[in-house]
Amino acid sequence: MENTTMFQKYLNFLRGISVNWFGKIGVVLATSSFITFIILEFARILGIFTNQYMGLITYLTFPTLFLIGLVLIPIGWWRYTKQRGKSTKELLNERFSPDDVVAHQTGSRLFLTVAILTLINVIFMGGASVRGLHFMDTPEFCGTTCHTVMNPEWTTYQDSPHARVKCVECHVGEGVDALIDSKLNGARQMVLAAFDIYSRPIPTPVHRLRPARETCEKCHWPDKFYGSKLKTIIHYDRDSTSTPKYTTLGLKIDTGHPGERAGIHWHIGKENEVRYASVNDERKKMIWVEVRQEDGSFKRYTNQRLHEDAHAEDIRTFDCIDCHNRATHIYEDPETAIDDRIRKGLLDRSLPYLKREALSAITANYPNQAAAMSGIEAHLSGFYQRNYPRIAGQKMAAIDQAITVLQAVYNRNIHHQMQIEWGTYPSHIGHRGTEDGCFRCHNQNLVAEDGSTIAYDCTTCHSILSNEEDSPFKYLETPSETDRNAMMHEYLKNEFMNWY
Repeated sequence: MENTTMFQKYLNFLRGISVNWFGKIGVVLATSSFITFIILEFARILGIFTNQYMGLITYLTFPTLFLIGLVLIPIGWWRYTKQRGKSTKELLNERFSPDDVVAHQTGSRLFLTVAILTLINVIFMGGASVRGLHFMDTPEFCGTTCHTVMNPEWTTYQDSPHARVKCVECHVGEGVDALIDSKLNGARQMVLAAFDIYSRPIPTPVHRLRPARETCEKCHWPDKFYGSKLKTIIHYDRDSTSTPKYTTLGLKIDTGHPGERAGIHWHIGKENEVRYASVNDERKKMIWVEVRQEDGSFKRYTNQRLHEDAHAEDIRTFDCIDCHNRATHIYEDPETAIDDRIRKGLLDRSLPYLKREALSAITANYPNQAAAMSGIEAHLSGFYQRNYPRIAGQKMAAIDQAITVLQAVYNRNIHHQMQIEWGTYPSHIGHRGTEDGCFRCHNQNLVAEDGSTIAYDCTTCHSILSNEEDSPFKYLETPSETDRNAMMHEYLKNEFMNWY
């Protein structure tokens, strides 16, 4: 009975403040959005709703409608007082019973009702805001809310070494200032997406990223990079058997601790500093590179192949991102992607010319994703049916699996809607070409005033134990007298042994 009385009192209160259309709409919005939010939140807790768009509606839409409703109610009351020309006290006496407006020691019932509802509103909005912020910090929100724009980044993120690291841990700093800045930047991006005026492909301005000292080094502490790391890379030839070729490197990763030799991570050691300027601030072609000397001065190496008027607005201090520029959102090179799937056993190397035909299938020029899927299937199945009809019949399952795997490789790396093709986002790790990756700085074109150049010897950063050879440790073996590369093999073997 008491519950019924309380409910009736609540209804009377709602009728009392619903003085016009503004008040009525406000009451409906506030009440319905509050009830719906509670229902959807319980449904989420019970696992009934897991879709990210439901989270977007729950934590953003309904709290917004709730606030709009709360704002409309006083606006409606203000308009009502203007229309009636009476005081607020007179109108309250008209809209509510004497028991509700009469003053008591703790205030009138109407005052207590408003105070209690205000407290509930504050708790509700506080809880909804916290839940909303937590929801917006999830990788699923970042990757799936703006599907077209973020789908490439979401796809590569899920297949990256940092797939268990939340987006905000790298893209949003700590503290209130960083939180506000990220939300303002997010609001700007929402406007760009809503009006379809965003760049395609999305540019990667490194100056907008958080400093690597605040992100990467929380887990990857430079002081703990010791010694070297052995890495074997397997490539497959484009011959009939897709013959494996091995490249084994002893990567020198030390930062240069006292008593230790410096390696790749010398560039980010606390006692070292490297600065550079690049053409159009794209970090691909260097204008000059400066290295701090022991006396605190900087030695500059200038690119002799550029005109003297080449300049950059941004002078950057070298950090992790200058090499590890695709630490998470990694877009594969087509040949490397196929090598990786063969190595994992996803592609059957016993199929004749598998590497060659797979590469041709995924690098062909397709207008859209659908055409690519049918084109890859037609290319691979057509090749074996025309040239190896017996194998096509015997290994139909292997061919079908190869088609499925290649289609997945294409979908992972190529996104026509965002104009992302092979090579759109190159990685600066290593050096596949003569001017990329390490060779951006380590080349003979960057020359100091004294004529010296930055070291670009092959063994500066890694020992070479084999290079596209039939065995992974070819250069540790004793070379035959007929091997024309015997002297080089002996030199590389000695270099490796002397390093250790």
